[in-house]
Amino acid sequence: MHIVIKSTTNQQSFLSSVFAHSSATFNWILDKEVIPDADLYIDFTFEEEGYFFSSITNKPVLVNAVIETTDSLPKNAVRFNGWHGFMLHNKLEVASKQPLLLEQIAVIMSKIDFKLLQAPDEPGMLTARVVAMIINEAYYGLGDGISSKTAIDTAMKLGTNYPFGPFEWSELIGLKKVYMLLSKLAETSLRYTVAPAMEEELGIK
Repeated sequence: MHIVIKSTTNQQSFLSSVFAHSSATFNWILDKEVIPDADLYIDFTFEEEGYFFSSITNKPVLVNAVIETTDSLPKNAVRFNGWHGFMLHNKLEVASKQPLLLEQIAVIMSKIDFKLLQAPDEPGMLTARVVAMIINEAYYGLGDGISSKTAIDTAMKLGTNYPFGPFEWSELIGLKKVYMLLSKLAETSLRYTVAPAMEEELGIK
């Protein structure tokens, strides 16, 4: 089993530990290098750099596309949630409208001890959407002067047993990504309207 991964240097450092006990072999591509043959291709940099594996048309590609749906991706691509902090406990949230392609990728990922969790092919899938809403509500609370970031994080972790508080999540993910997801979701539902305190921190308003 051979897997080619497009990632940044920082992502490679983290992912090397995630895949440390896998029996598969890996190629890490950081830039425009020759792409070797593989059973699976994983693109972690799509949201920052665009689709990388356009020359790969006959093998499955996992794409870190939390906000974009598969409608904007090639037919051999499946979305996954690769935001920092979400690839815990060897589970990978994925979304696709192609059951057979999902089954093919599930077999490959099972060989490196990863289980796929299928989500709707919608912006944010499931977990990113929920976490983005939690972060947004925390910013509403911060803007209303309810408490500090540290206190809100502590209360959230103690009260829900979440691994991170909402502001810790936003730092791990990148607040701009959270903002972009909420803005996309707000196009169809006002419940996702971005908190003014978040916009202020980003310098948007």
